[in-house]
Amino acid sequence: MMNVFKKTTFLLLLAGFLTNCSPARRISRDLHTKSTYTDHFTGVALFDPAKQRMLIQHNADKPFTPASNTKLFSFYAGLLSLRDSLPAFRYAVRPNAAQGDSLIVWGTGNPLLLHPDLPDTTLLAFLRNRTERLFFSPAMYDGPRFGPGWAWDDYNDDYSPELAAMPIYGNVVRSVNGHVSPRRFADSVRVTDDAKPGLRRAEFRNQFTRPANDRPARQDVPFRWSPELVAQLLTDTLHRPVSVVNLPVPPDARLVHGTSTDSLYKRMLRVSDNQFAEQVLFMASAERMAGKLMPTVELQRVADSLQLPAASAKWVDGSGLSRYNLFTPNVLIELLKKIAAKIPQERLFVLLPASGQSVTLRSIASADKPYIFAKSGSMSGVYNLSGYVLTKRGKVLYFSIMNNNFTQPVSEMRRRTAELVKEIHNRF
Repeated sequence: MMNVFKKTTFLLLLAGFLTNCSPARRISRDLHTKSTYTDHFTGVALFDPAKQRMLIQHNADKPFTPASNTKLFSFYAGLLSLRDSLPAFRYAVRPNAAQGDSLIVWGTGNPLLLHPDLPDTTLLAFLRNRTERLFFSPAMYDGPRFGPGWAWDDYNDDYSPELAAMPIYGNVVRSVNGHVSPRRFADSVRVTDDAKPGLRRAEFRNQFTRPANDRPARQDVPFRWSPELVAQLLTDTLHRPVSVVNLPVPPDARLVHGTSTDSLYKRMLRVSDNQFAEQVLFMASAERMAGKLMPTVELQRVADSLQLPAASAKWVDGSGLSRYNLFTPNVLIELLKKIAAKIPQERLFVLLPASGQSVTLRSIASADKPYIFAKSGSMSGVYNLSGYVLTKRGKVLYFSIMNNNFTQPVSEMRRRTAELVKEIHNRF
C-alpha cells in the first residue's frame, strides 16, 4: 500500500513539474520577470487554433498603440468588400449635339493610376480609345486630406501622401538624382544654397527646394492633390485635354475594374504602404455604393461586423499612422482568426510578410524556410508583430506581440520580438 502511495505521489509531482516547465508557463514566467519584457509595456497573446484555446496571455486585454498592425484591419475590410480585381473608375457619357458628347470620369479611390511602383493603366487605355470630350469630376469625395491624429509636420515624408478620390502618381513627386517625376513639377523645384537637405515642399503649395550639392539617389515627397492637378497630369499623359467638372455620380455610371486585388494587398502588407491601406477603405466604399466615397463609414461598418469592444479597441484610420488607434493583443488574435477563416492559408502566407524575405521582416532570419508570416508595426516607442508562426512540430499558431512606451531603438525591440517568436517556433 505504501509503495502505491509513493508511486502516485511521485507521478503527481512529476506531472506538476512538467506542467510548470511547459513552454507556455516558462514564457509566461519570463514575461513577468525578465527585464527584456518588464522595462517597457509588453503584451503577448498566443492562440492554438487546433485546440481552440489561448496558450499565453500577458497584458493581452490591455490596449496598445498598434501602428501598422492596423493594416490587418484594412486587409480584412478589403477581403469583405473587394472583388478579385480593384475598382478602377466610374464613367458616364453625356450627349451634347452642339459641343460633342462628354465622357465624365469619377475616381474610386484606386491608388494605382500612374503609380511609380505598381501602375494600373486601365483608365489610360480606356480614355485613349474614346472620342468624347474628357472630364474628371471630384464630387465623390470632400473629406479631409489626412487621417485623424496624423502628425501635421509629416507632410513632406513619403509615408504621408494625401487621401484622395483619384490618387495619381501615388500622390508623390519622385526625385532620382535630382530629376523629378512627374515632369510637370520640374519647374517647381528651386535649387538654393540655404535649403535643408533633400527635396522639401512648401507646406501648402507645390513648390519645392533642394540644396545645390544634395541629390539623393531617390526620394518621394507627397504633393498637394487637387482636381485641377489630376486633370493636368492626365492631359500631359494622354496628349489631349481633360477638364474638371463638379458633377455627382449619376445612377447610370458604369464601374470598371482593373489590376488584381492581391497585387495591392501584397505591397500594402509587405512594404507597409500607408496609402494603399487608406485607399482600400475608399475602394471598399466604391464597391458597395455608387455615390459618395465614405471611407470612415466603411471603417465603422467593418468595425461593427467585428464587434470590437469599446474598452479593447479604437480604430480610426486605415494605415496605423494615427496614435488614436488602440487594440489589445486579444483583439488582434480575434482578427487573425477572422482572416484565416476568410482566405486559404496558402494564399494568405503569400500575401503576408515572411521572415527573412519581405522588407519589413527581412532582419528576422530563417534557417531553412520562413516560419513567421506576420505584419509588423512601428513608430517612436512602438514595435508590434502580429500574425502566424509555424512551429517545429508542424503547428500553426496565431500570435500578437505588442511593445509600447520604450526608449530603446526600434531595432532593439525588433530583435527581442524575433527571439520570442523563435522560442515559440522551437518549443511548441
